[in-house]
Amino acid sequence: MAWQQAMLLVKQVYELTSQFPADERFGLVAQMRRAAVSIPSNIAEGAARQSNREFAQFLIVARGSLSELDTQFRIAQDLDFCPPRAEMEMQIDRLFSLLGGLLKTQREPEKT
Repeated sequence: MAWQQAMLLVKQVYELTSQFPADERFGLVAQMRRAAVSIPSNIAEGAARQSNREFAQFLIVARGSLSELDTQFRIAQDLDFCPPRAEMEMQIDRLFSLLGGLLKTQREPEKT
């Protein structure tokens, strides 16, 4: 579920940033897209690992990328590159919750 929501967020970020000023293509646009793509990528890579501990580490990285994206989204709003978008904010909050829950399950002791 977290991976699917992260993939949806990537699509939303690409759609949003396609409307940014052209001179931001190598600035905020690139940073936001990189951060967004990093989220499902780290979830997927972590899920392919051999242990809960490794998966948890990748979830922490994904959550860090989500925090970066949240900050960049706020910067874009402050610079009037985009209007406040409650849908994007809700998606970010939803994904924070999903990652937090998933991280909690991965931190539980492994069963042998």
